[in-house]
Amino acid sequence: MTQVTIIGIGDDGAQGLFPQAIELIKQAQLLVGGERHLAFFPDLDCERFALKSGVLAAIGEIKQAVAAGKEVAVLASGDPLFYGIGGLLTRKLGRDVVQVVPHLSSLQLAFSKMKEAWQDAHIDSVHGRPMLGLAQRMNGRSKVALLTDKENTPAKVAQYLLRFGMDEYEAFVAERLGNKEERCRWFTLVELAETECDPLNVMILKRKENASPVNWTLGIPDEEFAQRKPDKGLITKKEVRVASLAELQIKPDSIVWDIGTATGSVAIEAAKLAPLGAVYAVEKNEPDLENARANMYKFRTDITFIHAKAPVGLDEFPDPDAIFVGGSGGELTELVQLFAKRLRPGGRVVINAVTIENLADAMQACKAAGFDVSVTMLQVSRSKPILHLTRLEGLNPVYIITAKHKAKEENKDEQHD
Repeated sequence: MTQVTIIGIGDDGAQGLFPQAIELIKQAQLLVGGERHLAFFPDLDCERFALKSGVLAAIGEIKQAVAAGKEVAVLASGDPLFYGIGGLLTRKLGRDVVQVVPHLSSLQLAFSKMKEAWQDAHIDSVHGRPMLGLAQRMNGRSKVALLTDKENTPAKVAQYLLRFGMDEYEAFVAERLGNKEERCRWFTLVELAETECDPLNVMILKRKENASPVNWTLGIPDEEFAQRKPDKGLITKKEVRVASLAELQIKPDSIVWDIGTATGSVAIEAAKLAPLGAVYAVEKNEPDLENARANMYKFRTDITFIHAKAPVGLDEFPDPDAIFVGGSGGELTELVQLFAKRLRPGGRVVINAVTIENLADAMQACKAAGFDVSVTMLQVSRSKPILHLTRLEGLNPVYIITAKHKAKEENKDEQHD
């Protein structure tokens, strides 16, 4: 029943295809592809549709051709199922209608030119998508393959990574692979930041052999964070931070809000727990926000900060899976009502309070908004030397209030039953 064949093709055109692919293209009654790909077959006598009209228009044209009983060939760069059109067409047209004939992917070609194995590479893309979060996704990786575009160029990527101090990487850029104008070059990130590359490229970042960057784990020591001076202390202490993050139940792709971020300690640790998600933080004090940004770059987490007093600015954030409140500026009741509307199913709100009055207010606000509420009081003591002995010094007790939707949690339990 197959009527649509998606055929991968390289920059060397028809000469790089297997005979089977050539034969399928010759049999096509409708040939679909980019203008560059269609130009590889000037003598082919069949209908043509250029993708410059848009993918949705192409899908409509293909569906009409299929309904008319025509054979269709779609030309796509490299492996059509690797960041290509193949997956979309298969979903829209149906698996029984489509077959895929892959070509060498751009990554295979790039690593062959680099003469490096790539089964251990982290693969990422900023092609047609924002660069936000790239630093936290690739931090600690020894090898990263990256697809770029005309906006997020290799130079822009290099400039971005240098802001996070990620100069332990060197870059291999492969341009116009398979073309007569093919060019492959090695750069330091500083060099690449000032270099213009062809839009058709693959960028590979490899950590230098002698590089040993710090890869921070959960529970970053308080003293590692830049804090307001001389009145240090506007930070969620390590032990409380770790316990609060556990209550938030952050997943790798979670969307997290941090209200009253101060030094950004919770936001930063949350970003490390959600490298495929995103963290959005709001802070009303400009000096604290400056420290939070400095900490963000130091710990290589890409966070969206807003200088405002919540709830101002929250309408700019996507709906969250987890919300942490370190400071509410007296707007807690209004905030909790907003959280109840915006929190995604299965999400959680965690509020820290240091006074009994704030604990009572938080519990009342959460219950009034329809949340199921639980409280943990955390009393921590840290060791401190005294002459040749050791004593324990207590920190202020902190109440960790956890709120979750009653109905949503009950429904989830019923589904499991």
